[in-house]
Amino acid sequence: MAQTYLIFEFGANEDLAQEARHRLEGWKQGFRLGKKLELKFERSEAADQPDEQESSSKKEPKKKSGGKASSGKEEKTGQKEITELVRLIVRLDFSEHEKLSLQRWLDRIPTEEPFKSAKCEIIRPGDKDFAKTAELFEIERNYSSR
Repeated sequence: MAQTYLIFEFGANEDLAQEARHRLEGWKQGFRLGKKLELKFERSEAADQPDEQESSSKKEPKKKSGGKASSGKEEKTGQKEITELVRLIVRLDFSEHEKLSLQRWLDRIPTEEPFKSAKCEIIRPGDKDFAKTAELFEIERNYSSR
């Protein structure tokens, strides 16, 4: 079977990533895709996290004059959204005789609403990052089956 991966980078927008997951789950059930469409979330921290913490700590004294409780909560959630990057990895696993279905899904998914604003990368068999992406997806699958 030919596997193709779609990687969507949503940045720090967790709500949009969850909306995209919900849309994919709906398609999976509605079109009875089963194991042909699988997805995985990957969360990572931004590389420049200390710089953002320094800039937020500089802003903190200005916010505290308005009230400690409300500004502290806003500050914590703001740091989490900035430092955590969300990626959604979608695996399309259609057999060789379903090439047309595969192509239709490759054309459809990136053009739908929650996926339009995300950066999309399509990785096909034979691409240089294919082995790394397949391994990343399989590691998560092995952990979830335990």
